[in-house]
Amino acid sequence: MSDYIVASCKPWHKAAYEKFIKQHKGSWHWVDSPTDLNEVLTKVKPRYIFFLHWNWKVPKEVWQPYECICFHMTDLPYGRGGSPLQNLILAGHKETKLTALRMVEELDAGPIYTKRDLSLQGRAEDIYIEAGLISFEIIEWMIQENPTPVEQQGEPTFFQRRKPVQSQLPDTKDVSALYDFIRMLDAESYPPAFIEYGRIRLNFSNAQLEDNMLKATVTFDFVNEAKDAN
Repeated sequence: MSDYIVASCKPWHKAAYEKFIKQHKGSWHWVDSPTDLNEVLTKVKPRYIFFLHWNWKVPKEVWQPYECICFHMTDLPYGRGGSPLQNLILAGHKETKLTALRMVEELDAGPIYTKRDLSLQGRAEDIYIEAGLISFEIIEWMIQENPTPVEQQGEPTFFQRRKPVQSQLPDTKDVSALYDFIRMLDAESYPPAFIEYGRIRLNFSNAQLEDNMLKATVTFDFVNEAKDAN
């Protein structure tokens, strides 16, 4: 029986994982941190390691001996790099590809197993959840077919990882742009869209756009001047 590792630091993948492993053969291992990953690798030699969403650099000692697959939310080689969902929406894309590729030394540069269509409509968390479901469809296909990845074709373009300070709402009268900006950041553990009024920070979520009317949930907290100065 083959061992498989599924790695994700995001909570929205866990339910789909639990459902998936009940329906598929194999010895499955869930990890959500580098410490967990290293511990499991002392006990098993996995056929695949699937990285659904991972905030840490995977060391060569992991990706070289094992077949490590990551899932990137662009039509590679377009859009290598960080914050793909946010950068895609800012660029005006309405849909994209979820690309499954093998990890190599260079970020998002490995050979590709497959690509699947992915809509960019709705809140960021909804899009991430849908991407996770598609990822498990790809995982099912891979453990059945054992495909050989194909090198990327074309000239790569690159995205820059966004910083929390870039979540401040833009100064624009374009209601659609404001709607997109709020929804692209609306996911658990992501810095929400915000504006500051003195020492108060207003955070925006659950954006809705109807008849050119923008509605959103607003919460507030106080700016931590020492933290924001870093």
